[in-house]
Parts: sequence; structure tokens; C-alpha cells
Amino acid sequence: MSNMPQTARGVRSFSRLLRVTPAPSWADAVAFLLLAGAAILIIGGAEGMSEPLARLNIAPVTLDPWNLPGYALRTTLRMFAALGASLGFTFVVATLAAKSKRAEMVIVPALDILQSVPILGFLTFTVTFFMGLFPGRQFGVELAAIFAIFTSQAWNMAFSFYQSLRSVPTDLEEVSRGFALSPWRRFIRLELPFATPALVWNAMMSMSGGWFFVVASEAISVGNTRIMLPGIGSWLALAIDRQDFRAVGWAVGAMAVVILLYDQFVFRPVVAWADRFRFEQTASQVAPQSWAYDLFRRARLLPVLFSPLTGFGRLMMAIDRRPARVPKARSNAKPNPMGQAAWLGLVAAALLSAAWLVIGYVASHLAWRDALDAFALACLTMLRVLVLIAIASVIWVPIGVWIGLRPRWAERLQPVAQFLAAFPANVLFPFAVIAIVHWRLSPDIWLSPLMVLGTQWYILFNVIAGASAIPTDLREAAGMFGVRRWQWWRTLIIPGIFPYYVTGALTASGGSWNASIVAEAVSWGSEHLEAHGLGTYIAKATTAGDFPRVTLGIAVMSIFVTGFNRLLWRPLYAYADRRLRLA
Repeated sequence: MSNMPQTARGVRSFSRLLRVTPAPSWADAVAFLLLAGAAILIIGGAEGMSEPLARLNIAPVTLDPWNLPGYALRTTLRMFAALGASLGFTFVVATLAAKSKRAEMVIVPALDILQSVPILGFLTFTVTFFMGLFPGRQFGVELAAIFAIFTSQAWNMAFSFYQSLRSVPTDLEEVSRGFALSPWRRFIRLELPFATPALVWNAMMSMSGGWFFVVASEAISVGNTRIMLPGIGSWLALAIDRQDFRAVGWAVGAMAVVILLYDQFVFRPVVAWADRFRFEQTASQVAPQSWAYDLFRRARLLPVLFSPLTGFGRLMMAIDRRPARVPKARSNAKPNPMGQAAWLGLVAAALLSAAWLVIGYVASHLAWRDALDAFALACLTMLRVLVLIAIASVIWVPIGVWIGLRPRWAERLQPVAQFLAAFPANVLFPFAVIAIVHWRLSPDIWLSPLMVLGTQWYILFNVIAGASAIPTDLREAAGMFGVRRWQWWRTLIIPGIFPYYVTGALTASGGSWNASIVAEAVSWGSEHLEAHGLGTYIAKATTAGDFPRVTLGIAVMSIFVTGFNRLLWRPLYAYADRRLRLA
């Protein structure tokens, strides 16, 4: 009998719990249907990727519109797999470069070189490797295609994250040192949230930039080897070969639908979520909106699904119980001179060894005249890149600032900008070839805009991210003090967006060099047009399977891009880090 009151209280408590806990809502049902549908699509697409390689000969790519949805699914899965790998690469490599001076000396130049290596260069030397990992299976070729798309996404995201980590406001750094946060807690609590808004915009740009090279990654052609993976890129390659305008239109329509879908279900919710991490002391005037984000917030299913991930994060926080100590400020840290000299010597030895191998390989197959020709062609391509980046900056910086300061317009124009950024230059090849041949124009001039078609958006997206990251209180203060016109640009906007613009321009510059491979030599059926430049040189050598000339072209392009970055973009990076950090 003595237990009865406790039992009664337990029953009443349980009854109250039943009344308080809401029943599963329509948001849970819709979220479950969306997630279940996505899981079915992913599993179905992954099964197709694991089929035997001979299947590609038995069921080759055709221009049947009924096959296009399946091709679009395969392409989308490859691009998101590459995006996931790019995120992992970014978190590890960019963080290491921002935290360690010695690692920075290796990683940043390596990123400069890697972003200058054209996608055809990666495919030339990696297709055989990945096919050897899974002989007789499509999965090896799929990995080669995903790796090729990864090389068009990772460098931009890494540079953006590196720039954001180097731009953390000084007062927030002082607070983290005052609380003696461990490196892990500092990264999770301060640096990752601060860098998230810019990283999200650059992830969108990288996703769109991957579409630019999707034809080369899915229609792999190296020497006598030609493999057509089912996808929109291989569909486009086949349509261009057959001069089928209708099939090209079908491909563009499929791209538009895919971009709209992942914008609504992936990127727009992420943009709305990332708005909470903007660095400002007053509330945002207009927060980004997303119906999918609101739906997922109301659903109780997602916390359950993501509980392993959140539990792992809490476990890492619980394990990280280091003794509190106040680290030295970055500016006061003095590296060990002996260790610095030893590290420099090791890096120099590695570089000299790599250079010796490349020079020895090229010299054993080619003459010095070939090297001089490659350098002369690189000068022509560099001139095109400089002119195109300057024109793109004049056009897109004001537009990016206007969009970034108006969240409502940013929300409306986001899918449009993603579609334009994702629009492959290959789709415009027919029109460019027809117009140049009809009006007898110079390919050296009129093929040049194709180089910047996909890379100019790096400038726009980074400027939008920079303008949207300017704290609202600074903008309100500028309005209260009557700062207008050029003074407004000089004292508020240019300092606020400059670090982001440098990241965008640097990536656009490297991407334009990469795009020269497909833009300086174009085809439409039997018509072939070539502009004089290093891109044409590498493209012709790749098609012919001439590995010494491919190696020479890639080496020359890497030298030019790295030298250009060291002479221009790196000093601007240092200036932004020294003078234009929010304090």
C-alpha cells in the first residue's frame, strides 16, 4: 500500500508526458518520404556504378530521352560524392595550412600547382590507376570520374576556408585565448562557424563549377581509350559529335531541373541554416528563407537520424579535457630557426627532385625547341586570362555587392546564378563554331570568352559571400554618418569584400587556365577551330596520347600559374590578412 502514492504519481507523470509529447506531425511524414526517396535513388544509382565494365559496351550511352533521368541521377551522385570528398579535403588541408607556418609553406604552393593542372592532365595519369584498383568493374572508372570532378571543386573550397581561418576577428581570437580553448574546441566553437557562410557559397560554386568539366570527366578520352559513362556529360559529348541540337536542348533542360532540385533541397536550406553564423552584433535585417529548412526544423525525425553524428561530437568534446593553458598569440610566436631551416631544406630538396624527374623525362623525348614553343603559347594564354579576369571583375564585383547586401534578391537569384555557373561551355561550342565560321572571325579572339564562362562565377559568388558577411552594425553606422558613393566603397565595401574577392579572383584565374584546355580547341561535328595557346597544345597532346608533351604542357602551365599567384595574389592575400581583418 505504501507504494500506491508513488505509483499514482508515476501514472500521472506518464499521462502528462503523453499529453505534452506531440504526435508525429505532417512534417515528419513529408521529411520521411523525402529522405526515403533520396535513399532509394542513391542506392539505385550506386548499384549501376558497380556493374561490370563490359556493360558499357552492351548498353552504350544513347540519345534516348527516356534514359536522361537515369543519366542525370548518375551525374548528380558523382558530383555530390566529389563534393563530400572536397569538404573532407578542405577541413584537413586548409586548416593545417592556416595553423602551421611550415605546412603552409608546402600546402599553399601545392594548391596553386594543383589548381593549375588541367582536368585532362589528371585523367591522363589516373584513369589507368583507378581502373587497375577494380579490374573489369565500372567502379574504377567511376572513381576516376569522381576524382576528376573533385579536382574542379576542392581547390576553391580549400582556398576559401584557408582565407576565412586567417581572417577570424582579433577580438574573437582574444576571447578564445581567454577561455583557454583547446585547438579542437576552438575549431568547433569559433573557426568553423565563422568560416561556414563563405564555405557554403564556395561549395555551391564548386558544385556548379563541376558541371563545367562534366563532359571531360564522363566522356573519358585518352589516346586510343574512350570510355562513355552514363551521365549528362557523356550525353552532351555524343550530341556534339552527332551535331544534334535537339539532344543538346534535352541535356540543358535536364541540367536545369537537377540544379533546381538540389538548390531547393540542399543548398537553400544550408544557406538559411548558415545565416546563424554570420559575424555581427545586431540582428540580420532579412534572414534567408527556405521552405525545406523550415520543414526539416519542424520534423523530429532528423535529430534521431543525425544522433550518431551529434553523439560523436559530444564524445569528442567530452574526451577533449586537456589542462587549460593560454596559448601565445600568433603574432608573438617565434619559430625555431634550426627547425625552420631544416624544413626549408627538406621542401627545397623535394621540389628539386620533382623538377629533376620532370625535366629528365621531357628532355629524353623532346627538344629545347618544344619547351620554347610551350612557353610562347603559355604567354598567349596568360594574356587572355589577365584580360578576361579584369573584365569579369569590372562586371561582377558591383553586381555581387548589390546582391550580397540584399538577402531577398540573393535568395531569388541564387538558383539562377547556380545554373549560369553550371552551364557547360561545351553547350555553346556549336554556336561559337557556327558564328566564327559564318562571319570569318578570329578564333584567337572569339574563343577566349569560353575560357571565363565557367570561372567568372567564382568572383561573383565570393563577392556575394563577402558582401553578405559585412556586419549589419557597420552598414548601419555608415548610413548614420552619411557615408555615400565612392567613400562608401572605399571605407566599407572594398575592405569588407577584398579578402573574399582575392579568393574568387585567384580561383577564377587558375580555373581559366584549366578551362583553356576545352575552350581554345573546340569542335562541332566535322568543324574544328583552334586558338593559339597552351590549352590547345595540351588538348592535342592528350588526344594523341603524347605523354611527354602532356607533361611539358602541364609543367609549363603550373610554372605560370604558380609564378602569377606568387607575384600578385599572395601579396594581396597577405595585405588582406594584415590590414583588412575585422577587429
